Amino acid sequence: MDSRRRPEDSAATDAALDFVRFCHRRRRVGWPELYDEMCAVACRGMYHGWGFGELAEHGIAFGLAEMPRLAGFVAQVAQEEIERRGRLLVGAMAPLPVRSDALEEASEATRHARVLTGTAG
Repeated sequence: MDSRRRPEDSAATDAALDFVRFCHRRRRVGWPELYDEMCAVACRGMYHGWGFGELAEHGIAFGLAEMPRLAGFVAQVAQEEIERRGRLLVGAMAPLPVRSDALEEASEATRHARVLTGTAG
């Protein structure tokens, strides 16, 4: 943790990132479309019942001067999503152990299919 940061800043940042993650899960779009979703969620108090005032207390503000910070939160959440998908893809593409008898069965089935289709050589 950066020693120059106050603990409440870290808590506010965590809450802000959680809000952005919540909005991103609802509508998987990037900036600036996600801004519209965040405004809708704030307007309806859909995240912990927080409206614009409560969100501002937790580091989320929607004014023009706050756009760079808000866009930074969105970029961080998007990067987390890219990294998470990368880990999922690596896990999904990992080779599975194959039994040797399964290979023999597959080979026999292939030979049988070739005989039936007349493509056996």
